[in-house]
Amino acid sequence: MTNKRVALVLGSGGARGLAHIGAIEALEERGYTITGIAGCSMGSIIAGMYAAGQLKEAKEWFLQVDKQLILRMMDINLFSGNSLVKGERIIQELEKVVPDRPIEQLNIPCTIVATDLINTEEVVFERGSLFEAVRASISIPLFFQPVQHGERLLVDGGIINPLPLNLVQRRPGDLLVAMDISGKDSMPTDPMPESIDVESRLGEWRDKGWPVPKSVETQLRQLSRRIDKVRIERASDLTRKVSFASMLDRMNDIQIQQNTIMGCRLTPPDIHAVMRQYAYNTFDFDKAEEIIADGKRIMTNALIDYERAHA
Repeated sequence: MTNKRVALVLGSGGARGLAHIGAIEALEERGYTITGIAGCSMGSIIAGMYAAGQLKEAKEWFLQVDKQLILRMMDINLFSGNSLVKGERIIQELEKVVPDRPIEQLNIPCTIVATDLINTEEVVFERGSLFEAVRASISIPLFFQPVQHGERLLVDGGIINPLPLNLVQRRPGDLLVAMDISGKDSMPTDPMPESIDVESRLGEWRDKGWPVPKSVETQLRQLSRRIDKVRIERASDLTRKVSFASMLDRMNDIQIQQNTIMGCRLTPPDIHAVMRQYAYNTFDFDKAEEIIADGKRIMTNALIDYERAHA
């Protein structure tokens, strides 16, 4: 394999998008050259910072993010009626790391995707203010305030096209590489209480020479029966495993997963690196180091598999 030119696409997924930093590091360490980049939501932030030539500065900033800084960036917007947070403060913080500039003046072609809430259309930014495009692309409905852009009202690009493989600017012969952070995964539910093996537990205590009063043995057996009853009830009633909020989240997750799958079928990537959707929560930005390392590992493995297949 001689061609190592890459058109890179970065998917949406909240804090999991920090994996894109590690993915880019893996590509560069293995000798790949990124000639064009596209992203939406969190992917738009990393795409823009890389295209601006300042991914190193962005990484350093994300590595020092903690829960206190996250809270300080939340410009609460209780009286708007359509969002929890305005979303301006986070852009102001990002601009301290990477100054705003026109997308068309970045180091490589960069495409950022948002969604027009009114006309249900995707909106593609390849020119104009980088951070105006990013601000629109990251606007998670109900969380961030939508962005008015002319006669359009823009929200998160991941609603329509969470992995915009069909929109990255790509030269003839460039490999199409996807960092997909919404891989199919099982919905997390409340953990089951562990069963108690009463006889084994009592045997261990007696082997150690510990006296076990009859009252303690009776209480242990009663606790074991109650736990087993709860386990049976939960196993037979799946509706108890989801709350109103978790059901809403799951509906959104399924939509993103299915749109990603469809996008990959319509525009198959040459290299498809996938992180599970529930590997990290949307706001796990304080786990930056771990997420970046995972992204690097996942992309490295995908590249090794591709290189072996095309040796």
